[in-house]
Amino acid sequence: MPLWHQWVDIVSEETSNVTELEPQLNAAKRHIQAGNMAAATTVLETLLTADREHREALYYLAVCQRQQGLNKEAIDTLKALTEAHPDYGRAHQEKAYNFIALKQLSDATAAFERAVALNPALLASWRALCARYEQLNQSSKLSEARARVQSLEAMPKQLQSVASLTYEGKLFIAEQICRQFLQNEPHHREAMRLLADIGNQLQVLDDAEYLLESCVDFYPDFHRARLDYVQVLHKRQKYDKALAQARQLKKLAPQNVLYDVTLAAQQQALGDFDGALAIYEEVLGRHGDVAQVLTSRGHALKTCGRADEAVDSYQRAYAAQADYGDAYWSLANLKTYRFSDAEMALMASQEASSDTSPENRYHLCFALGKAFEDKGDYRSSFDYYDKGNRLKREQSGYRSEVLESDLAEQRTLFDADFFGERAHFGCQSSAPIFIVGLPRAGSTLLEQILASHSLVDGTLELANIIGTANRLNSLKRRGSATPYPAILADLSADQTRELGEQFIQETQHHRGSGVYFIDKMPNNFRHIPLIQLMLPKAKIIDARRHPMACCFSGFKQLFAEGQEFTYGLPEIGRYYRAYVEVMSHWDLALPHRILRVQHEDVIDDLEGQVRRILDYCELPFEQACIDYHETDRAVRTPSSEQVRQPIYKSGMEQWQHFAEYLSPLEEALGPTLHQYRGSSAG
Repeated sequence: MPLWHQWVDIVSEETSNVTELEPQLNAAKRHIQAGNMAAATTVLETLLTADREHREALYYLAVCQRQQGLNKEAIDTLKALTEAHPDYGRAHQEKAYNFIALKQLSDATAAFERAVALNPALLASWRALCARYEQLNQSSKLSEARARVQSLEAMPKQLQSVASLTYEGKLFIAEQICRQFLQNEPHHREAMRLLADIGNQLQVLDDAEYLLESCVDFYPDFHRARLDYVQVLHKRQKYDKALAQARQLKKLAPQNVLYDVTLAAQQQALGDFDGALAIYEEVLGRHGDVAQVLTSRGHALKTCGRADEAVDSYQRAYAAQADYGDAYWSLANLKTYRFSDAEMALMASQEASSDTSPENRYHLCFALGKAFEDKGDYRSSFDYYDKGNRLKREQSGYRSEVLESDLAEQRTLFDADFFGERAHFGCQSSAPIFIVGLPRAGSTLLEQILASHSLVDGTLELANIIGTANRLNSLKRRGSATPYPAILADLSADQTRELGEQFIQETQHHRGSGVYFIDKMPNNFRHIPLIQLMLPKAKIIDARRHPMACCFSGFKQLFAEGQEFTYGLPEIGRYYRAYVEVMSHWDLALPHRILRVQHEDVIDDLEGQVRRILDYCELPFEQACIDYHETDRAVRTPSSEQVRQPIYKSGMEQWQHFAEYLSPLEEALGPTLHQYRGSSAG
C-alpha cells in the first residue's frame, strides 16, 4: 500500500476508563476492522449524540469518512476533534492523509509535522515526512526524520505501541504491555525507560527512580535514560543525586545545550544560583539569545530576589522569540510588572496567530489577562483568562467527580473511632509542620512567617506525602492490595511507623539547623488520614481564604504543573467546596488537631495571628516572625515577590472587579460561599 494512503491503526482504549459508551465504540472498531465503514459510521454518530467531544469516536468517524472518500467531511470532523483535544497527535496524522487525498501536500506536511511534535512515536508520520522531505530536497529535516524512523523501527512492535500510547495518555494499557514485555526481556533498556516514564507520569516516583537507576547502571551511555533519571530525582527533590547525574551527562556530551540547562536547574535547586547563572551565561555566549535559556535564567534571578535582572532576561527571551508565551507569563507572574501598550499589542498579535502553538497561546492568554487587569479593563482581562483556562483545561482532562468521590470515601472510611483505635500508630517525630489548603490561599505567607523563626526550616512544596499515597495506590494497580485510601485501614502500627520514619529520612536533605521544618504542599489536605497515621505529632495548619478571592486567584494563575482543578470556574468552585467539607469532617474526627488560619485575619491582625500560630506549634514568640519580609531566603512560588513585602490589603478584594462574570463559580460553591470558616484547634 502506498505510503500516502496508510490504513489506520486500531488502538486500544484505556481499560481503566470504561464507560457506558465503551460497547458502542468497540462495536464501531469491529465494523472498521471488517471493512464495513457505513455501519461503523452509524454507530459512531449515535455515540457522538451522547458525547459530541468523545475523542476516539471523532477520530474513528474521520477514519470512516476518509475510507469512503469523504475527505472534506473527514477534515471537518478532525477540526472538531483537534479543537476539543488539541494535543492528540493521531488526529493530525489522520488529517494529513485527507490532505494528501485532496492533493494539498503543503497542508499534509504541516499536519504530519504537528502529529510528530505531539506524539514522536508515530512511525507512519515520520515515514511520510521522509518521503516528503526527500521530494522537497530538505536535507536537514530529512536527516532527522530518517533518524527517527530508524530509532522507532529498531524498537520491538510492543514498545512502539507503549511509546505511542504513553504520548496519548493511555497509561494503564501502556503499563500492562510494557510489564508483559519485560517479563521476557527484563533488562531491555528502552522497555525499562518507558516503564519508568509511565511511573513518572503516574507519580509512582520511587518505582521510576529504581528502574532508571538500574537502567543507567546497565547502560552507562544511554543518555536519554540518564536525563530521565535526573528529572525523576529532581521531581523527588533528591537534588544532590540529580546534580551528580547531571554532571555526568555534561561530561558525556559537553556541548549539549539541554544537558547544560539541566545541570543549571539542579544547581539552582540546591541554592547555587551563581553556579546556575554562570552556566546560563556560558550557553548564551555560545548560542546567542535562546528564549528558553533566557527564561530559565530569569527564573533563577527571580528566585534569589534579583527581580530587575529577571525582568531584563524575560524581555530578552520574547525579543529572541516573539511567540514564546512563557517569557510574557513569567513577567506577569512577577505580580509587580506592568506591560507597556507596545508589549500588549505584540502579545495580542502573537496570540491571534495561527502559527502559535497551544502551549504558547495559553501562556499568552494568562499574561494578557494580567496585563488588562492591571489596566482596569476587566472585560478584556476576563476574556483572556477564560480563554487561557479553556485551552489548559482541554489538555488536562480533569474531572471534578474523581476528587469529590475520593474525599467522600475518606469521610466514610475514617472517623474518630478509626483514629482512636490507632492512637499508638506512626513515627513520633514532632518535627514536621504541614501547611495545607488551596493554592493562592496565603500558604506562602504562613511559611515565610514560620521560616523566619530560629527553630524552623522553610523547605519546599515537598512531594513525599503524595508520593507515599501513590506508592500505596500502585499496589492496587498490580492486583495485590485494596486501593488508596482504603488501604490505610490495612496498615499495621509498624508499617505506619516505617512510613513516618521514611518521610523524616527522605526530607532530611531539605533541612538546615532547625528543630522543625515546613512542608507547604497545599494538596496534602487530601491525605490527612495518611499524615495522621504516619506522623501523629506533626502540626497541620489549614491555610484558608475567602472562597471567591481564593478561587478566582487560582483561576488567574497558570501553574508550572499540577493544580488542574483551577482551569475552570465550576471546577475550582467544586474543588473548594469538597475541600471545606472534608476539612470539616476532620474537625470532628480529629478534634483540636488542625489549626485553621484565615488569610483575612492575618491581614487584619498580623501579630495576633502570629502569636496564635506559634502557640499552636509550641514555639516561643520571636519578632522576626512579625518582620518576615526581612527574611533572606529563596522563595519558589508565584507569591515570591509579594512575601518579600510587608502586609498589604490591596489585593484582598480584586475578585470583585470581575464579579459579574463569576456566577458559575458562585453556583459551584453553593452554601460554602458563606459557610467556609468552620472550627479548628487554637
